[in-house]
Amino acid sequence: MPQSEMPTMRSRRLGGELRRLRREAGLNVSDAAEKLECGQPKISQIENGKRGIRPLDLTTLLDLYGVEDERQRANIRRLAKEIHKVDWWSGQGPFLHDALRDYLTLEADSQVVRAYEPVLIPGLLQTEAYMQQLFAAMSPSEQIQSLVKTRMKRKELLDNKLGFRLRTIIDAPALHRIEGGPEIAHDQLEYLLEAGKRQNINLQVLPLDANLPMEQYAPFTIFSLQGEPPVDVIWLEHITGGTLLEQRHDVQAYSKAWDELTAAALSPSASQQYIRDLIKESS
Repeated sequence: MPQSEMPTMRSRRLGGELRRLRREAGLNVSDAAEKLECGQPKISQIENGKRGIRPLDLTTLLDLYGVEDERQRANIRRLAKEIHKVDWWSGQGPFLHDALRDYLTLEADSQVVRAYEPVLIPGLLQTEAYMQQLFAAMSPSEQIQSLVKTRMKRKELLDNKLGFRLRTIIDAPALHRIEGGPEIAHDQLEYLLEAGKRQNINLQVLPLDANLPMEQYAPFTIFSLQGEPPVDVIWLEHITGGTLLEQRHDVQAYSKAWDELTAAALSPSASQQYIRDLIKESS
């Protein structure tokens, strides 16, 4: 990957991790530059995700920063190698904005995805007709088919990626607000029923009478990125893009929120019954 195409989500993650390790070791940029016998701008570019790093230089920095855990070193080496990876969405054109590309990278690099949705059906569990309605309401007409095609391609993770698991909590109102008419709503609910039977999908419905803290939970996703052990990061989606949270206190806060939501939601079997009852009511 040319340096001009950086930073990417992976190069930013690598750079952020190296910056964190350097600071925890009590070293500054000049210390790292001296060890690599290079200028300080090179270290800054690596830490900002604007360039990659050679394997030998990476080993030197890990030694300098006192990283002795072989699993941690292997995770960082793997990430450094994968910043040059060309993903299937790389050639999808300008309609895929940077935040979406970042999200796709995190999703593809994850072993487990935990998603809470208070308003919409999670993307990996949407039918094509539901997607069409959703994108028609929020995107220019010339972008709709490209966005639908991308989302349908994402769903292949559930079929083709060994060990990939999706855990999702859907707030009940999202099941009652399926636009596009009875047929689209019926098909989407039936699709959720079938998806919920799969071993790699855990689907829970958060009922209207759920006992939760007073805080208002916004939609969020916890990505458990591949590695030994996996690394959890948080993705918050908003109107103008998305935000990645990696700091330990942020991850802990959202992990706690996930546990609270999981405890308050219906069990997977009770969620299946909730959806079946909803289908009957709307028939």
